Amino acid sequence: MKLDILAIAAHPDDVELSCAGTLLLHKSMGHKVGVIDLTRGELGTRGTPETRKEEAAAASKILNLDVRENMNFSDGFFLNDRFHQVALIEAIRAYQPEVVLLNAIEDRHPDHGKGAQLGIDACFLSGLSKIITYRENQLQEAWRPKAVYHFIQDRYIRPDFVVDITPFWEKKAEAIKAYKTQFYNPDEEGPVTYISTSDFFDFLSSRAQEWGHSIGVKYGEGFTKTRQLAVKNLFHLV
Repeated sequence: MKLDILAIAAHPDDVELSCAGTLLLHKSMGHKVGVIDLTRGELGTRGTPETRKEEAAAASKILNLDVRENMNFSDGFFLNDRFHQVALIEAIRAYQPEVVLLNAIEDRHPDHGKGAQLGIDACFLSGLSKIITYRENQLQEAWRPKAVYHFIQDRYIRPDFVVDITPFWEKKAEAIKAYKTQFYNPDEEGPVTYISTSDFFDFLSSRAQEWGHSIGVKYGEGFTKTRQLAVKNLFHLV
């Protein structure tokens, strides 16, 4: 399946927290969107890999994703090496995305920055025809996305651009709350963590409102770039 936008994230729930509104926006415009989770999030303090899989499936339905795949890399210990790069190249070539969204370039969780660099490298290498890959016994064609951007996660990073997600904030919040074992849920038992309190969800809302305020709307999602952006004319800028 060819995708217009592919979000690649270290853990299930990274996408929901950081760029779900942007995916919902583009899905509403008729684009095909998908997610690749690098790990199962098995080192998370609350829940299990099995519950996280169920929660990711529920969130995927809310986001109306065209596809979601888990690479089953080792949470906390995956590397940006040839093995992981080739595996990710195979997935990128399978979906041939025009745009790829990656983890924050640096963040509180080391997997985020590591996943970002792995994604950058795999997107570039995916375009090299002399790297031979197969999926389902079929030789794959080289493919390089036209654009790669990074969503912003826990740590504050000044965005290079902000997407208006105001019409999609409630649906994004619903997708986040699908991870019942991870985020604030008075019906769930388990140790209190950094992300399981009601204060954390207040932070998410405030961050989205801060980004939105910066562009004159209610809610926004911020992104950074590693390559200069181009516009055809000044009227493409809002």
